[in-house]
Amino acid sequence: MPGTPASRCARCATTTRSGCSAPPAGQSPATGSTGPEDVLRLQRILSLRSLGLPLREVARCLDDPEFTPSRVVELHAERVREELRIKGALLERLELVAERLRSSGGSSPAELVQTAMEVIEMSERLERYYTPEQREYLEKRARELGRERIRRVEEEWPRLIAEVRAEMEAGTAPRSERVRELARRWKKLVEEFTGGDEGISRSLGRMWGEEEEIHGHDTARMREMISYISRAEASEDKP
Repeated sequence: MPGTPASRCARCATTTRSGCSAPPAGQSPATGSTGPEDVLRLQRILSLRSLGLPLREVARCLDDPEFTPSRVVELHAERVREELRIKGALLERLELVAERLRSSGGSSPAELVQTAMEVIEMSERLERYYTPEQREYLEKRARELGRERIRRVEEEWPRLIAEVRAEMEAGTAPRSERVRELARRWKKLVEEFTGGDEGISRSLGRMWGEEEEIHGHDTARMREMISYISRAEASEDKP
């Protein structure tokens, strides 16, 4: 019968093939009857759709002799991988926002927005200055360190920066033992992030050299401190 599920499925198969609802060969316009070829085509359509392929690609796969099934599946696999990458990045951002809000005790909408903006800004910088391989390494490094250790490092940085700034303002020589000790702590914290990878260290240096502000810090002022610390590190080899 024209209104049965079978006839509706047959018309769906025809629409996918030709872009219109004209009855396929062997089917009567009046009765809408279906044949074995229509049923087989419908089965193929449903199988391809179960893979998540859009109808346009299903039609090309079935009707275009130059559009091979392997190619359509490869294209769809690429699209799924990209979607997973985007969703994975979103999940990481959400988890980081949640972690920071828990650490700070933030609960207001303003704090949520501010934290989210900081996380997004940081994620965009990572994509701008680090290669995909380096970002993958940093993600692995973060898993190895664990959230608790990362939290302690994040808490240590402001204290260390304040101590270094105080010695600079006091005019303490970089070769002094006090500044050398600060330089050793600075180097250790940097290596917590880079894992000693020279390529990541260069990317980190380029980021601090090109950006005007990072994590609320004036990078020009930070570059002065980095230079001060570098001189202290260099003095370690001198008597």
